[in-house]
Amino acid sequence: MSLNRRQFLVLGGIVGGVGITSLAHKVLTSGTANRPASVSATSAPSPSATGQPMVATKTAIAPKGMFAPVRGDVRIVVISDLNSAYGSTDYEAEVHRAIALIPGWEPDVVLGGGDMVAGQSPSLSRDQIQAMWDGFERHIGAPLRKTGLPFGFTIGNHDASGALSVGGKFLFNHDRELTAAYWNAPGHNPNLQFVDRAGFPFYYTFQHKDIFYLVWDASTSRIPPEQIAWADRSLASATAQAAKMRFAIGHLPLYAVAVGRDELGEIITDSGKLQAMLEKHRVQTYISGHDHAYYPAHSGKLELLHTSALGAGPRPLLNSRLAPFKTLTVIDVNWETTSTNYTTYNMTTLQVVDQKTLPRLIVGPTGRVLRLDVQERDLTAAERSLIFTPS
Repeated sequence: MSLNRRQFLVLGGIVGGVGITSLAHKVLTSGTANRPASVSATSAPSPSATGQPMVATKTAIAPKGMFAPVRGDVRIVVISDLNSAYGSTDYEAEVHRAIALIPGWEPDVVLGGGDMVAGQSPSLSRDQIQAMWDGFERHIGAPLRKTGLPFGFTIGNHDASGALSVGGKFLFNHDRELTAAYWNAPGHNPNLQFVDRAGFPFYYTFQHKDIFYLVWDASTSRIPPEQIAWADRSLASATAQAAKMRFAIGHLPLYAVAVGRDELGEIITDSGKLQAMLEKHRVQTYISGHDHAYYPAHSGKLELLHTSALGAGPRPLLNSRLAPFKTLTVIDVNWETTSTNYTTYNMTTLQVVDQKTLPRLIVGPTGRVLRLDVQERDLTAAERSLIFTPS
C-alpha cells in the first residue's frame, strides 16, 4: 500500500489505549498483518495476454508477521535517541529489537537522529565514556556493519555536545574526542559514500542512490556560522543539485513538538532562516531527534520528520493527550512522484502508528508546524487562532 507524502495515513495502532475502529483497521490492514516478509503488491499481465510490455511489480516488504509497506525506489530506515540513563553501556529492549529487525525491511540506508550513547555529564570519567562507546559497538555498531547497510547519523547532545564555556572551549571535550575516535577508527567504517568528510563525524555530506544527504552538528541550539555557510555551499554544489532528492539531518529540531522540549535552548536558533536556506536548495526533508516524540510534519515547502526515542524517555506531544511511545520509521522514496511515504512502527507493540491520532498542528515558541497530511487551507478558525502555551 503506497502512502503519499501529503496524503498518507500512517497505519495501525498506538500505545496508550488509542484505538482505530474495527472497520478502518480491517480496510487498512486486510491481507497485510500475516503477509510473508516479501510479497507482490501489484500484478502484471503477461505480454502474450495483452500485447503490451510487462509492467514492473512493486513489492511489499517487512520483517515476518509485521505490516509490509510497498517498497519505493529507495528505502530508508530511521532510528533515533537510542540511549538510556547517563553512563549506560546497554540498551532497552526496543533498541535490540529494532537492530535485529532492520534487515527485514530491506532498506538501502539506515539513518540515525543522534544520542547513540548517554554522555553529557560532568560526572562521567573518560573511561566511562569509552565504556559507553564499547557498549554501542557491541550492541549496535557491529551488528549494523554486519548487515552491510550504510549508516548515516548525526551527533546528539549526549554523544558529543558542542556546548561551549564562556572562554569558547568545549564543555564536554572528552565526549567529543572519544566520539571522533570511535567513528574514525578503521574498523568502524559506516559504509557511506562520502562527498565531504572533512568535519566527520560532526558534519559531513554523503550520497546514496541519487539522494544527497547533509549532516550538521545540531548537538546544541546554535550551529556555528561557519558551518551554516558550509551547509549553504554544500547544498548549492553541483553534486547536491544533480541528485534527485536532498535530505538534511540534525539532532535538534527546527521547531518544538514535545512536552519539555518547548524552550529556546532545545530548538535550533534562527530556525526560520535555516528553513529558508533548506527550501532554497530544494531539500525534501529535515530529520531530527531530541524531542523524543514522533511527529511527521511540514512547514512551508519543507518536510519535517520528528523522531521519537527508541531508547529511554519517549515524551508526549504538545497539543495532545496521547501517551508517549517509541518508534522506527520506514521512508519509501518514489521517483515518479518525487515523494516520500512513511510507515512508522510503535516498537513496543510492533503495530503501525495511525497518523490521524496525532495533533493536526503543533504550536511551539518559534512557530507552528502542520501534520504532514494537513494543509493551511484545511485549518479551522479555532486552529488558526491557537497560540503557544508552554508545557
